[in-house]
Amino acid sequence: MKKLLKLGFVAFVVIVIMAALTFFVWSRFDYGPTNELNELVQEDQLMPTKHYYVIEPPDQPVKGGFILYPGAKVQPLAYAYYAQQLAKNGYVTAVVSFPFNMAFFSGNRAHQVINDIPNVEKWFIGGHSLGGVMAANYAYDNQANIDGVVFLASYPMNKNDFSTTDMPVLSIYGEKDGLTTPGKIKETKILLPKSATFIEIKGGNHAQFGLYGEQKGDKAATISAKKQQDQLVSETVKWLNRH
Repeated sequence: MKKLLKLGFVAFVVIVIMAALTFFVWSRFDYGPTNELNELVQEDQLMPTKHYYVIEPPDQPVKGGFILYPGAKVQPLAYAYYAQQLAKNGYVTAVVSFPFNMAFFSGNRAHQVINDIPNVEKWFIGGHSLGGVMAANYAYDNQANIDGVVFLASYPMNKNDFSTTDMPVLSIYGEKDGLTTPGKIKETKILLPKSATFIEIKGGNHAQFGLYGEQKGDKAATISAKKQQDQLVSETVKWLNRH
């Protein structure tokens, strides 16, 4: 019996070690910014902190703040063009970083952004894909501190039912998205307020909500990444300005 117990314990330890190694190897493969993004973004405007990058509006009054949670396995800098353009339109924009580039490991990091930048009176939060799910979770639990939620190819968990709230919500999704499909957006619409704004980007896919290249399981876009990004910026700014 003791021998069996010892063998069982050894087998358990081996399984745990193998699982940890598998997760570590998996965690090393993520999506980084493309060369196109590096050509578009002015790097001197990106101010890194321990847990996020922030871009301040250049030489203009601050209208509000926007906190962005990246998609799963996507490096924060892949959203630098989007963030830079929001900042140019008057919004302090913080792109949050997470352990292993997975937002569910530290979903409350928006707290730190808000505490670090006290001069911003209105805060909006949004995210791409899994980042949007976790951003919505934060907003749902902190409705007094958040003035609106932006879903980028994303939707809330069932437990975060905003349908009976007055939370302003913007949902932008891509016609060719193979991961967060238009069908999934329609299916989860019941979790959002009736006042929510829905925008479909014709020809847009999942990966082009950032600038990090192609993504497994996605469909091919029929518009350029730059065009999708510019439509994304335009629709976000119009909505932010209304709220």
